[in-house]
Amino acid sequence: MNHTSLRWAVLEAARGMNARGLNRGRSGNVSARVPEGMLLTPSALPYESLEPAGLVTLGLDGGIVDAGAGPPSTEWHLHAAILAARPDVGAVLHAHPIHATALACLRREIPAFHYMVALAGGDSIPCAPYATFGTPELAVHVLAALEGRRACLLANHGIVTVGDSPAEALELAVEVETLASQYLAALQVGPPVLLSAAQMVEVHARFRDYGRGHGRGGHEKGGRKPKLPPPDFSGAP
Repeated sequence: MNHTSLRWAVLEAARGMNARGLNRGRSGNVSARVPEGMLLTPSALPYESLEPAGLVTLGLDGGIVDAGAGPPSTEWHLHAAILAARPDVGAVLHAHPIHATALACLRREIPAFHYMVALAGGDSIPCAPYATFGTPELAVHVLAALEGRRACLLANHGIVTVGDSPAEALELAVEVETLASQYLAALQVGPPVLLSAAQMVEVHARFRDYGRGHGRGGHEKGGRKPKLPPPDFSGAP
């Protein structure tokens, strides 16, 4: 029940959000699936001083298994809903990166302006409708936006990404923020040319064929969905 290595993975991803420019201060939260339900970052505590034992263990119904340094993140509904509905997901990350959040405040999706949008699982990265933070209503909206996808924006709020591990969810969040910044830059000149549905079908097929990824644009054979390299936490606190 200690899940020591997974606790470190959640904490490193939480620290990595600030180190990778996805958050400022104490915002954002990370969870990982465990047999008891999930490990989740506590609410409003600085991740730099948080210890692995401080993570909260919750059942997917919200019941406290281990209070850690609690209380749990106010977004526990969101994490629990995704993990309960998506057995393919091992970890969930929620963050407030500048460019993706700017698009979310405009309630705009990220369309297929770049082939790397396919990393999120579809031909766009949708924007979930607005609901108050920390509510079951927000969890419902996010779950719908994530159908068939691994990332979405949250209207007037931020982003959510999922992955097999906390490190993978973090790396996808970095990709989403990079795409958001590129899309916003392109919009300064005019509407970017979007890839067609047929072109995106080809991209998804190549990702399936080449499997495990090596960052933006590089993939090697493996026959699985594209995987992102683990983040470098050498500069993290």
